[in-house]
Amino acid sequence: MKGVQFLVAFVLLALASKLVSASDPSPLQDFCVAINDTKDGVFVNGKFCKDPKLATAEDFFLPGLNIPGNTSNQVGSMVTPANVQQIPGLNTLGISLVRIDYAPYGGLNPPHTHPRATEILVVVEGTLSVGFVTSNPDNLLFTKVLYPGDVFVFPEGMIHFQFNIGSTNAVAFAALSSQNPGVITIANAVFGSDPAINPAVLAKAFQLDQNIVKQLQSRFWWDNN
Repeated sequence: MKGVQFLVAFVLLALASKLVSASDPSPLQDFCVAINDTKDGVFVNGKFCKDPKLATAEDFFLPGLNIPGNTSNQVGSMVTPANVQQIPGLNTLGISLVRIDYAPYGGLNPPHTHPRATEILVVVEGTLSVGFVTSNPDNLLFTKVLYPGDVFVFPEGMIHFQFNIGSTNAVAFAALSSQNPGVITIANAVFGSDPAINPAVLAKAFQLDQNIVKQLQSRFWWDNN
C-alpha cells in the first residue's frame, strides 16, 4: 500500500513539475538585465545578462505609452509593445505590457496567438468586441463586448482577437505573462509564410479554390515583405 502511495505521489510531483515548466521559469536572482554584448555576460532565458553592478534605472524604464499608435493600416490597429526588447530589465521577470490602438468603425487586432503567455486586457477608451477560441475538437468561441474599465482574459496559446465596434477611437492595455510572449498572426502566418506553403495544402485545409489561395498568398506575402 505504501508503495502505491509513493507511486501516486511521484506521478503527481512529476505532473506538477511539467506544469511549472510550461511557463517562464522564476529567476534565481533579483534581476537579469538583457544585453546584446556577450562580453562578461551570462546567458539566461535567451538573453545575456548585464553585470548587476552596472545596471541603471534606464534598464527598467520605457517612456511613450501615452502616445497613440498609428492605425492608418489595412487592419486599423497598432500594437505598441513593452517587452524585453524595449525594456531589458524585464529579462527573466515573466511579464510584459502592450498598448493597443484601434481605428473607429472596425479597427481590428486580427486573430492571433501568444505561444508563451496568457493575456489580460483592460479597455481604456471605446467599445471592443473581443473573444478567443478553444482548441480542437470543440473550438468554442468565448466572446464579450467590452467598455471602458472592463477586463478580459485570453488564455495562453488560444487564438484571440479584438474588434472596435464603436464610432470613436479605442484604446486598450494588456499585460502578458512572459517578458517575450511571442505573437503569431494567423492569416499572416498561413498565407504570408516565407517560403509560401503549397497552395494545394491550403486549398484543401480551407476548402478553397487554389487560385483564391494564390491570390491571398500574393497579398499577404507582399504585406509581410
